[in-house]
Parts: sequence; structure tokens; C-alpha cells
Amino acid sequence: MLKSLNLATLLLLLASGVSILPISQPGIVPPVQAQTNETKKAEAERLFNEGMQLFQQGTAESYQQAITKWEQALPLWRNVGDKAQEALINLALGTVYNLLGFKPKALEYYNQALPIYQALKDRSGEATTLNNIGAVYDALGEKQKALDYYQQALPLRRAVGDNRRL
Repeated sequence: MLKSLNLATLLLLLASGVSILPISQPGIVPPVQAQTNETKKAEAERLFNEGMQLFQQGTAESYQQAITKWEQALPLWRNVGDKAQEALINLALGTVYNLLGFKPKALEYYNQALPIYQALKDRSGEATTLNNIGAVYDALGEKQKALDYYQQALPLRRAVGDNRRL
């Protein structure tokens, strides 16, 4: 189509807002969308890394700042469809909320991470998340519920060779 248009017609079409781009085929990402996804991914990575730096400072204030960064990164990872990063951000958010003493909020994020790790068949991530959920229930005094989660985590940890605190 573009080859048959002369310059004047092309300028008129562009000025009027008419699309002259070919309709994309399923499975083919148009360059503009790919660039947008790459931009989103770069922004999500930047926010995650800034959050990690803040988290490593280990203060309540830096934890709050890490939460802000990670909560900004989470929808970006969802938007680009990176489930592994989405699960990791949920796990990180659960961890920092747990450290700050916001146990229900920690459980909320852990319970978002868990089915993603299970769907990805990431047994290490699943085991860590189950263990963290168990730790929250333990801290809340719900010992039987904690034990249930620890018992789910244990065989997964053994299967992946994770012998920390076993």
C-alpha cells in the first residue's frame, strides 16, 4: 500500500490521522509495542534494583521506600507478562511487610506469589514462599497452620537441595 502512495497523499493521510500501517498478525509484536515493552521492562528492573538497594539498608524508613519502588514495579512486570519477576516482587513485598510487622499484608503478597511459583513449577520459589507463610503464622501464634506450611515446604526444599535450617 505504501509503495502506491505519492508523498502528498501520504502527508494528507498522516495529517488526517488515518492509519497506514499494516494490521499486525497474531504472534508478531509491532516494533512500537516491542519498544514499549522493553521500556517498561527497563523501568521495572530499575525500580526493582532501587528497591533492593533500599531494602539492604535495613531501616524501617528504607523498607518503606523499598515498598514504594516494588509496588511501582509490580504492575510493570505484570504488563510485560514476566511471571517470574511478578512472583519475586510479591515475595519481596511479603518479606518487607513481614519485617515491618504487617503480617496480614505480608500474607497477602505471599499468597499472590505462591500460585505463580506453582504455575511456573519453580519449586525453590514455592518452598521459600510456603516457608515464609509458615513463619508469619508462627509469629501470629497459629502454630498448627504454621506447621502445615512448613510441612509443605520441607519436601520441596529437599528436592531442590536447599538445606538451610532443615
